[in-house]
Amino acid sequence: MTHASVAGSTNEVPADLVRLSVGLETTVDLVADLRQALDGLT
Repeated sequence: MTHASVAGSTNEVPADLVRLSVGLETTVDLVADLRQALDGLT
């Protein structure tokens, strides 16, 4: 999904927004995936 079409409007999504989408994964898998993603930021 993209919000490029609303850039500059009141519907613009903040650049620092973090969106998580989860399904049927186990808690251990979700935490590991999130930790891996966050570790890649530093």
